[in-house]
Amino acid sequence: MSDDPIYLDYNATTPMAAEVLEAMLPALRDGWGNPSSNHRWGTLARKAIDHAREQVAALLGCDVDEVIFTSGGTESDNLALIGLAEGRRIHGRGVVISGIEHPAIDVAATFLEASGWKVDRVPVDRDGVIDIDKLMECVTKRTAVISVMHAHNETGVIQPLAEIQDRLEHKIPLHTDAAQSLGKIDCNVDQLGVDSLTIAGHKLYGPKGVGALYVRRDVNCARWLHGAEHENGRRAGTENTPAIVGLGAACALALSERELRQRSLAERRDQFEARLRNAFPDLVVHGSAVERLPNTSFFAIPGTTASGLMERAPELAIGAGSACHSGSGHVSSALVAMGVERPLGLATLRVSVGRGTSEEQIERAATLLIEAAQAERAQS
Repeated sequence: MSDDPIYLDYNATTPMAAEVLEAMLPALRDGWGNPSSNHRWGTLARKAIDHAREQVAALLGCDVDEVIFTSGGTESDNLALIGLAEGRRIHGRGVVISGIEHPAIDVAATFLEASGWKVDRVPVDRDGVIDIDKLMECVTKRTAVISVMHAHNETGVIQPLAEIQDRLEHKIPLHTDAAQSLGKIDCNVDQLGVDSLTIAGHKLYGPKGVGALYVRRDVNCARWLHGAEHENGRRAGTENTPAIVGLGAACALALSERELRQRSLAERRDQFEARLRNAFPDLVVHGSAVERLPNTSFFAIPGTTASGLMERAPELAIGAGSACHSGSGHVSSALVAMGVERPLGLATLRVSVGRGTSEEQIERAATLLIEAAQAERAQS
């Protein structure tokens, strides 16, 4: 077997797809005009952006004028939470989020809190699924916005967004961070029942430094960046044409490969977990009892530590459910929210496969982890 490193950290970032790079090259070479200019060069850039907006909208099942291009997932999350909150300030100053949100939402909520907003963080159960009953207890007619992540970046657990929307008694904007789910599963905004949705280009084989925010047409989202009237007056700043073209191409690729990706990713993940469970019957896979992303395995081998396994298997590019490998010993906040005991949290690893992951790579990765875990258990 090859001794080359194996990349199994696709939830952290993805390599740019060849099709995306190919689409970006003309924009890098010829699309340097300012999209706001009326001359030939500006028109060329504007047409490229318009085409990319159509590609993003097609993947989401929304209208083109509901897509706002941003600098990435963090800006989209900030714009959504703060913009939607400020856009409904007249109705009240309450914000409700899940207790396992990405920092781009959670820290933005803390910012609002410091500005006088009331923020409720709703707990999740042992599987990492939000408690809808408790969420409904937090929501009132004075709630300005609700934000619940579509699929968690560590556990891969998918949240019941449509059920949340169905149970809302008041017309309150529901936002979701879909950075992890887009390109892996269907994210049609009408089927999800969301009014706003975050996209990050580098999570679906597009370039870094670009993202998008879907906002339903009848929802008021206040501006976050102030300046000229770019993006129909919703986000100031000259558009990054090549990166936006890349994001559009990545969305078009995701749409064309959606069923194939979902099937093949699940096959690789299940193959990996089956190998580990065969070697370690006491294997714990967080969130395995509920719906989760087809590419994500968040697991722990009792009697080991994530840092120890990563040190023993340096050929593997994987993630850990704790920061113990950097000396801090902090367990993932998601695991804490799920009530996972500290020893199991410190043993938790994340493997996330991608469109380039082969069966042979999975076999080798499983073998390396099994050998590392057996060695660590024997030593301890």
